[in-house]
Amino acid sequence: MKSILALATLAVVLAANQAPHGPAVTVIRVPNGGVQPQVALDASGTLHLLYYSGEAAGGDLYYVRSRDEGRSWSAPLRVNSVPGSAIAAGTIRGGEMAIAKDGQVYVAWNGSSKALPKGPLNPESGNAGEPMLFTRLNPTRSSFEPQRNLMTHTFGLDGGGTVAADRTGHVYVAWHGKSVGAAQGEAGRQVWITKSDDDGKTFAPEHTAWSESTGACACCGMAIFADQQGRVRVLYRSATDSVHRDIYLLTSSNSARNFDGRKLAEWNLSACPMTSMSFAEGAGKEEAAWETRGQVFFENISQTTAAPVSAPAEGKNRKHPRLAISARGETLMAWTEGTAWGRGGSLVWQIYDGQGKPAGGMCRRDDLPAWSFGAVVAAPRGFLLIY
Repeated sequence: MKSILALATLAVVLAANQAPHGPAVTVIRVPNGGVQPQVALDASGTLHLLYYSGEAAGGDLYYVRSRDEGRSWSAPLRVNSVPGSAIAAGTIRGGEMAIAKDGQVYVAWNGSSKALPKGPLNPESGNAGEPMLFTRLNPTRSSFEPQRNLMTHTFGLDGGGTVAADRTGHVYVAWHGKSVGAAQGEAGRQVWITKSDDDGKTFAPEHTAWSESTGACACCGMAIFADQQGRVRVLYRSATDSVHRDIYLLTSSNSARNFDGRKLAEWNLSACPMTSMSFAEGAGKEEAAWETRGQVFFENISQTTAAPVSAPAEGKNRKHPRLAISARGETLMAWTEGTAWGRGGSLVWQIYDGQGKPAGGMCRRDDLPAWSFGAVVAAPRGFLLIY
């Protein structure tokens, strides 16, 4: 593929760790010094990578791809059409990526204060708010289309938005925010979803995902996922009575027209913990990951009777869990430890067997940059972990 450049120095393979009785984990740095990686492997074997670069309060998103599992990368394409219109501060407001069946790439992100177009007027502040932005690769896949704001009547965007795509041309973008007449504070926040039926060309106005009045943790992220059976899943953190910051799983079997919900974990906390979530699918199962009380967990959500699995032992401020599932059913969970506002820390990971039991010991890297986390994917020759 002519667009793939042999720039091995951009993707230094740092280690290939083999846990006993488990697959290899190849650890790769994000090219060009980027942070907040998002990674996906499509049906053709192409590895897609999205990352952030620039100042935390206003930077840019870049996209690269690889045909050799990260040993070399294409020349980077800037995703956002307005310079400085993405944001990394808080670690949960950056870009998210979804890949369609044919390899089409969709990106959604919280707009920075420099972003255009602006979001709708926030009647609580009297100012236009930050937008929920979206773009996709153009038909020739040589650049990204001009960014668009998908918020039509909601306001108060804060925590991270999220994007997913299914196999039939639907694209979903979700965020949490408020509408006119909502209750004050976090109690008035809800999960909102907009859907495209034409591969991201157009989107319907956003609608509420669930009618339950759980609120939403303002500065926490979300995750949305479209599985191989056509179900749409959402993970978010509530803020009921400003203290019940529980994890909820929403599931739709009718292309996000409506959702059922169930609580996965409870956490009483009178502050925003700034957490993020993730999904993975493989080997006939789906898993979801989240943080509670400084520990990270994952659960097989394909089975309603499954119990959460925690990371082994204890760690310091474990956050931002990411999952991948191998063809044999092993799970790799990666997470961060020791990070803080504007400060990096460690990236830690553990392989689990098909029954959710640790396979071998934990591994770690202690040079995780500020505002960043890991991204994981199952590849033919083992797991890839990018940070």
